[in-house]
Amino acid sequence: MKAPKEHFEFNFKIAFGICQWNLDCFGGLLDFNSGGKKVIERLVEAYGFTTRQALCDHLGVSKSTMATRYMRDIFPADWVIQCAIETGSSLEWLSFGVGKNTASSKTLTLNKYKLENGIFQEVGSVTFDTSLLSFSFDSLIYVFEGDIGYILEKKVKNILDGQWLLDIDGQVSIRKIRRIPGNNLRVESDDFVFDCNINDITLIGLVVKTFK
Repeated sequence: MKAPKEHFEFNFKIAFGICQWNLDCFGGLLDFNSGGKKVIERLVEAYGFTTRQALCDHLGVSKSTMATRYMRDIFPADWVIQCAIETGSSLEWLSFGVGKNTASSKTLTLNKYKLENGIFQEVGSVTFDTSLLSFSFDSLIYVFEGDIGYILEKKVKNILDGQWLLDIDGQVSIRKIRRIPGNNLRVESDDFVFDCNINDITLIGLVVKTFK
């Protein structure tokens, strides 16, 4: 299937913009036909990943596409722009390695999970501006169910009242729970409420932020 025409037009505009920036800042002395390997390595670093596969998953591209650009040293202009927008890294550093990586203190990359029909599976990663997270955290993940997204803390020392991602007999869902006497929990959903022992269900993570 061919990509829509507007995709090519958008990528062309991105490449043209970077080339124009090159002309303005460096007199056009830089070669955009090479340097792709180093750029891709800086993209991995900017997102906080450890592998190019993780970068593939985040960008939604195939291994072969990544391998082609990396092995042929092709400058990935479209990926550079996307990364700059998502992480706050400077175009100068991403494109040419000039200056410092400014993304590390501003962004946080989380594993992303899809929740559908009781099935919970990892589908890549997502990067957040840490200014959105006005709380301390230890081990966060991002979960989305339909149009709603959640940031969850997996390492919770004490079971608190609130929304949790939990596993009931192999079915994963987000429910509201409350602690009740006898080391028990009250589990609530839109349809029903039930009480159970704290050991009868598996608590995966506490919802700390919701995006609707």
